[in-house]
Amino acid sequence: MPHRRASDASEPAPPSDDGELILPTPPAPPRRGGPPILAAVAPVAGAVVIWAVTGHVLALWLAALGPLIAVASFLDHRRLARRELREAERRADRARDGVLRQLGARHRHEREAAWRRTPDVSGYLADPEEIWRRSAAREAVFVVGRGTAPSVTRISGGGDTQNDRSIRAAASRLTDAPVLAPFEGGIAVAGPPILATAVVRALVLQLCLVHDPTRVELTLGPSNAHAWARGLPHRSASGVPVAVLEPGEHSRPGAAFVIARVDESAPSPPACAVRLRVRSPAVAELDDGSGLSEVVPEMVDAAQAAQVAMLLDRRAGSLTPTADPECVGLGALLEGGVPTRSGGLATVFVSADGQGAAIDLVEDGPHAVVAGITGSGKSELLISWIVALCGHYATTDVVFLLADFKGGTAFDALAVLPHVTGVITDLDGDGADRAIRSLRAEMRNREAELARCGARDVRDEQVRLPRLVIVVDEFAALLGDHPELQAVFTDVAARGRALGMHLILGTQRIAGVVRDALLANCPLRISLRVADRGDSRAVVGTDDAALIPGGRAGAGLAVVRRAGDPSPQRVRVALSDGALIASLAARESGPPPRRIWAPPLPERITREELGLTGDGGPGARSVLGLADDPTRQRQYPLTMGLEDRSLLILGRAGSGRTTAAAVLVAQARGRVWLDGDPERGWDELIAMSAEPPPPGTVIVLDEVDTLLSRFPPDYTAEALARIEAVVRDAAHHGHLVVATARRLTGPLARSADLFSRRLILASSGRAEHVAFGGEAADYLPDVPPGRGVIDGVRVQVAITAAPARCAPTAADLWRPPRGVSGLVAPLGPRMRDATTRWSEAGIRILAVEEAAGADPDGGRTVLVGDPETWQRNWRTLTRVRSEHDLVIDSACAPEYRTITGDRTLPPLCEPGRSRGWLSRRGGPPRRVMLVPAIEREG
Repeated sequence: MPHRRASDASEPAPPSDDGELILPTPPAPPRRGGPPILAAVAPVAGAVVIWAVTGHVLALWLAALGPLIAVASFLDHRRLARRELREAERRADRARDGVLRQLGARHRHEREAAWRRTPDVSGYLADPEEIWRRSAAREAVFVVGRGTAPSVTRISGGGDTQNDRSIRAAASRLTDAPVLAPFEGGIAVAGPPILATAVVRALVLQLCLVHDPTRVELTLGPSNAHAWARGLPHRSASGVPVAVLEPGEHSRPGAAFVIARVDESAPSPPACAVRLRVRSPAVAELDDGSGLSEVVPEMVDAAQAAQVAMLLDRRAGSLTPTADPECVGLGALLEGGVPTRSGGLATVFVSADGQGAAIDLVEDGPHAVVAGITGSGKSELLISWIVALCGHYATTDVVFLLADFKGGTAFDALAVLPHVTGVITDLDGDGADRAIRSLRAEMRNREAELARCGARDVRDEQVRLPRLVIVVDEFAALLGDHPELQAVFTDVAARGRALGMHLILGTQRIAGVVRDALLANCPLRISLRVADRGDSRAVVGTDDAALIPGGRAGAGLAVVRRAGDPSPQRVRVALSDGALIASLAARESGPPPRRIWAPPLPERITREELGLTGDGGPGARSVLGLADDPTRQRQYPLTMGLEDRSLLILGRAGSGRTTAAAVLVAQARGRVWLDGDPERGWDELIAMSAEPPPPGTVIVLDEVDTLLSRFPPDYTAEALARIEAVVRDAAHHGHLVVATARRLTGPLARSADLFSRRLILASSGRAEHVAFGGEAADYLPDVPPGRGVIDGVRVQVAITAAPARCAPTAADLWRPPRGVSGLVAPLGPRMRDATTRWSEAGIRILAVEEAAGADPDGGRTVLVGDPETWQRNWRTLTRVRSEHDLVIDSACAPEYRTITGDRTLPPLCEPGRSRGWLSRRGGPPRRVMLVPAIEREG
């Protein structure tokens, strides 16, 4: 099995310029010059002049020089052009060669970086320090072999030559690169048994080299095909279950990942999303669902695999602190008691010279920094410290807020302890942000309590506040996700002693992570093994922490220095275990502590669960949902009253806009609901302008942006003006106006500021959230329906039954009355069909020009014509409009005002619904449905 070094000093340094490479532009062919006419004519003219002056005929022979000079000049020009072209081509070739050299260097650098980022088995063995080094990039994928992968290097420029095209294509492909497959579901390996088994060994070893035994539990099938793997420490672990299967074997229920060897003709197990078909030792075919690609698989024989298994077993033993004969159990130290100091937090969780050594977070602190490289035991130290304090003190003395930002599992076992008020992780961004906001609120609460008691700090007997210890594992990662916390922690460090708030910050190094203003208030320093002397001096002031040996000899060793210590003290950290934690969780430790922040908002809640139903009586407030305000450490029912006047609800499709409006409507004494039907919306707006609804009515403008977009331009402006009037007059009439919209654009954008409150639900992105009027910091990409922000507070809207959908707006069917009627409609099949049917029903149909033959006292007569025809027969139009029924098809809306002489907008008629306007004897227009013939074709 070949070994490859992680880096090679003989390779050239990576190129410093990582910008885009540019190929030279091919030289343009020389421009062909015209014939040298002046050069040819000038000698001829000179010869003639000389002959005319001297009279010598021989002077005319000079005229022959003209053509000779012209030919010579032309040939010389072509020679120079060819020479310049050759020189330009040589320069382009040199530039192209330089680009190729840079491309090769960049590809080497990119390839080395890719293998360092995701090594295979040989890569880990070449650099053992990388074994079990936690990396999200490595833990999410498998290296199935080497092959061609996309390159980040790009080349532009050049021409359309085959050479330039091939260079650009080569730049986009990185050869001999790691080919990755996702670590999810499983991977099936098919092919000749010997080759496929060797590939499976490599994949299993790679899994065990990436994940330490606490992260992965390896299970083998009943066959003896992988006897070499029985020595792996992952066989006795309790992490994520991974099954290794041979043909015919089945994984146990609950296996999170499967590595299976299958026969070439057999299908892959259902869990396996990736299939690797081995053709030969140097060729395999990868099928990851997105297509087929060719790779060179890594193979390991049984003897090599057994050696690697032994290496990992020895490494696991050397990194297990319990294997050290000098290791002290925390339970034994707790039985010895602890020196009592009034108001302090002294406890024993380390030993020095075989005896317990007390550390007091209050007297030696009030804040502490714990440093150490990855794998040095920071998490174990922090856990032992927390468990020791829980063992010595009641919940009335001390409580904890734990923050784990190196994977989210280090403090899970401590969540059962009654002293722990909460555990936040880097896996829960919203929960972390809520807890962080609550820290400032906790400081305000404690300041208020001290002021109420007239005390200077929490040591005063009148103050009944437990000390709050905030423990952070990987402080640098916490600041990386939440940089605004630097100021929060600096504030806690400055004022925490008096308020009873203490910090224990775990980090790999101090320099560049913990600022001086914060570090100055952390006099208690503990350092496990660090990488260099500078890091050691930054923590404890000496090189002692850098001199702690690696491996078994240095397991659990740390250096402690207090503000008054003349020199650091070397100690050994005592280890806690699950049994000790369980016993502390089961014993009586005092009343449950107050959480400094409320639990997360539920994804679904009803009005009944909130304990308020909104009786709809005068002055009653309607429940909208449950609000979460971590800055005040409380959750409360969010209500809306008539004094709120208006509410604008914004959000993408499916965000719960209509449900939010329905919750308020369900509790109202009266309602007016405008949905997307433009005719109903227009009628309701006209009706509310004429006669406002009674007080206590909730007016809902559902999908108001869609409603406005369905209005013709003239109606849009009028409808928007009436909506603005409804919103402005809400307080005067005792209404609550609720509008919902999917987009805040167009005419609605200028009216949005009229709404007194705004609820922003889920949006399509951060930019849209900000466009809705929200703060960028409040945006969350994945939220359940009904989750939103109002007045800077997050809320979950209550669930209620959806309102009944209104039926489409109906209109009276117009039938020609006795006497003369007029119909203004465009000529076409619909009008011909209508006139035919009316004729069959005994109705006389006349063109407008034949109006003289109409008998007003006879039967039913309909004068039919298009707008232009009616306008040409103005006298007939005037008579019909003032004395009879005049019906105008909605398709003639542009000519409505000309035909009727009415400048006001008629009732809205939605296009395509066989609508028209009826004006009876010059009266106000009303909406009617035209004859069935027209309706059928519409």
